This record gives sequence, structure tokens and C-alpha cells, in this order.
Amino acid sequence: MDKTVETMIANLKEKTGHTLEEWKEVIAKQGFSKHGEIVKYLKESHSITHGYASEIALKVLESDADSASNADDFIVSQYKGKEHLKAFYDKLLEEIHQFGGDFKIDPKKTYVSLKRKKQFIILNPASKTRFEIGFNLKGVEPKGKLEAEKPNGICSHKINLTDISEIDKEVIDWVRLAFDNAG
Repeated sequence: MDKTVETMIANLKEKTGHTLEEWKEVIAKQGFSKHGEIVKYLKESHSITHGYASEIALKVLESDADSASNADDFIVSQYKGKEHLKAFYDKLLEEIHQFGGDFKIDPKKTYVSLKRKKQFIILNPASKTRFEIGFNLKGVEPKGKLEAEKPNGICSHKINLTDISEIDKEVIDWVRLAFDNAG
């Protein structure tokens, strides 16, 4: 398990008032089955920060790499019916490896998180025709292809791509900025 996740789970009782097992019981009583439902409920009804709410939801739904028997199965599943978008994922990983420097690939059920000291981007086959890169670039003004994302979300910005040729110097420069800021 990632050290950040370990720390969050260890601090759950202190930070949120309940252990993970207690949160699982609370969520089970609500009958939620979707990540977004759980996060919204925890934030609105229990004033939990987005990071903790998201981690609780991942653990409750067993939709994170730590809960999976084989995290690579998440990646395979993400691209079912969207196989052509896997080339976007592969190209971006190839570019990021060229930056030099360590990063972790952390597959979730519907996207892949890339982390250094903190998450810097998520890679998401968002629909059958659109690939989305989510960025952790708080405080950066959106411009060019970089769009502002909903406030208080897991990502501050995003870039939507529909053709692999759109992964150009501008996109790689934004990825590099997020990479460098997370190191």
C-alpha cells in the first residue's frame, strides 16, 4: 500500500471520527454503490475533506489498486470498448518516462493516477471518443488546451483529447509542469 494511503488510513479516526471499518458500516447503511455518491455524502453530511472522502470511497467499493487482486486488470477493464484510446495512455507514459525521475502508476477502477510525492496527473479514457488528462496544478491559470476543472475536485485542471495527434508539445509541457511540481 502506498505510504500516503497508509498514513491516511492510520489517521482516519483522528481526522474523520471513524475508522475505515466504521465508515464501511455507515456507507453500507446508505446503500451507495458509486464513488461520487459516497464522496458527496461524506463531504456534505460529515464535512470530510475531498481526499479522505475519496480514499474512503475507494476502500468501501474496493475500486483501488490496493483492493484489487491484480491492479493491471483495472487498466484492461478501462479500455474495453475503447481500445483505440489505450494508445493515448501508452504515448503519455512513454513521454513521462523520458522526464527522468521516479513516479508511481496507481490504477483505480476508472482511471490511472500518476504520483511522485503527490499525484500529478490522472489518465482517463472518459468516453468512447474522449481521453482526459486531469492535472494537479492548483494556482495555475488555465490557457491553451488546459481547462479549469470543478473546484475542490481531485484535479484542478484537465485537457480533453479526441485524436492522438493532439498529444503535442503543449500537452507534454503541461504534464512536465505537473510532474515537476509533484517532485
